Amino acid sequence: MFAKFKRYLIFAGFLFIFVLAGHGQNILPTPYRVEKSGGYFLFSDELFIGFTEREQEVAEYLRQRLEQYVKISGSSTTDNVIRLQLTDLPAQFGEEGYQLLVNKKMIEIKANNVSGLFYGVQSFLQLLPEKVQAGKEYALSGYQIPAIEVHDYPKYAWRSFMLDSGRQYQTPEFIKRYLDYMAMLKMNVFHWHLTEGQGWRIEIKKYPKLTDVGSKVATGKEQQGFYTQEEIKDIVEYARKLHITVVPEMDVPGHSEAALTAYPELSCFGEAPASVMSFSDVLFCGGREETYTFLENVLDEVCELFPSSYIHLGGDEAPKGKWNQCLHCQGKIKQEGLKDSHELQMYFSTRLANYLQTKEKKVIFWGDVIYQDNIKLPDNVIVHWWNWRGHKDLALKNAIRNRHQVIANTNYYTYLNFPVSPWSKYSADRTFDMRTVYENNPSDMVEPDPLVLGMGCALWTDWYVCEHMVDRRVFPRIFALAEQMWSRGERLPFDEFYRIVKEKYPVLREKGVDIGPGLKEEMEDDFSWD
Repeated sequence: MFAKFKRYLIFAGFLFIFVLAGHGQNILPTPYRVEKSGGYFLFSDELFIGFTEREQEVAEYLRQRLEQYVKISGSSTTDNVIRLQLTDLPAQFGEEGYQLLVNKKMIEIKANNVSGLFYGVQSFLQLLPEKVQAGKEYALSGYQIPAIEVHDYPKYAWRSFMLDSGRQYQTPEFIKRYLDYMAMLKMNVFHWHLTEGQGWRIEIKKYPKLTDVGSKVATGKEQQGFYTQEEIKDIVEYARKLHITVVPEMDVPGHSEAALTAYPELSCFGEAPASVMSFSDVLFCGGREETYTFLENVLDEVCELFPSSYIHLGGDEAPKGKWNQCLHCQGKIKQEGLKDSHELQMYFSTRLANYLQTKEKKVIFWGDVIYQDNIKLPDNVIVHWWNWRGHKDLALKNAIRNRHQVIANTNYYTYLNFPVSPWSKYSADRTFDMRTVYENNPSDMVEPDPLVLGMGCALWTDWYVCEHMVDRRVFPRIFALAEQMWSRGERLPFDEFYRIVKEKYPVLREKGVDIGPGLKEEMEDDFSWD
């Protein structure tokens, strides 16, 4: 079921290599099909971008990317034209597929939907010089692009990158930089982990102590801060223009120590818990009606801030020690005819999922909610499969058996906080390199069940992963994950794929990315993950 073997090149892949390898610009993730034709497109001093009102936003994005390198003309000539066109491509292209045609006279990008048009633009930009891709000064006039035809569409509808802003706060500018990287990699979901034991980061007007107190419970470097509602709206809109949906995560009932420090009356015994890097058994009380009122009020504001169809409610790592002792929780178990505290968490999760269903939202829970047999959750629940280390594919199997959609995002090997070599609390068994994720990732399914919505990757910030440490953990390994999320064709052998990835290093360096080691054997003695 899993891709634990090396898959070989198909003819289209060979064409891709031979067309562009000598040109120094390969498109990643690898397109489904690339064909060569004769000649080159030659940039002159002027360029006309052709579009109608329907393509206007993508055209404006392209104009902003090119206007410092070439004069954007207001009238068309027979040469130096980039034409954007929404049209009726075959059904397999869907909403995110595109066709990119480069010939002597013009560059033409076609798609069924503006998202596909945007991804066609991302592929086109990768054909340009590194400095142009990075927004640096360059004389583009006279630059040639080989004539090619690209047909491309994604494997998965859900292609996500998760950033943990709960344990470590990142600036809005940093987050926007990563949204730009996601667009380059054709990822379309920013899963934003916003609440944790060490910080509550979402401004909630009705409950100001969540940020007044909850955003300041931890005292380490970059651990204090929150996002105002205006900052959140700005980030959501920035992402929308990059065809990225921002899916917020508010982790409950566990991983909630920061919130319960602000409002301890919502814990089982009214205690203000200590800030924790991992997790504890101080949960939102599942037996108090006040808990549900509070969380529904919070979700009202969250839904207003995030137009996404999806809200992530966590549900992982919630030890039931306090619930087992709590008179309110045990009373709720008896009142609702439940068997134990685990079933109380299912009741808790179901109530919140049903509430969000009234707002036409789908709810995502980590796979912990479905480890046991005979689990019944609402139809709007999606299971986020993560714990391969502890439970292998149990969450995947149980979710499919119960007809829930699944996001594949296993800790082996999509957790980019797991470094290439041991660091801090990350021992050797919590490391992996690019070859490992490319060839042995359990989330990379050859023939996924139709209920597999897509695949994700994650950058958790436990054990003090600060902003300046993120790049070297994410790059270059994220290229392998983006390839698995997007590419539909047969996989290139690893050595060939890695050669193409390393050709992207000049672009990344121009963008200011601090590239880490890709392979264990590349580790230098003096390299530091700090």
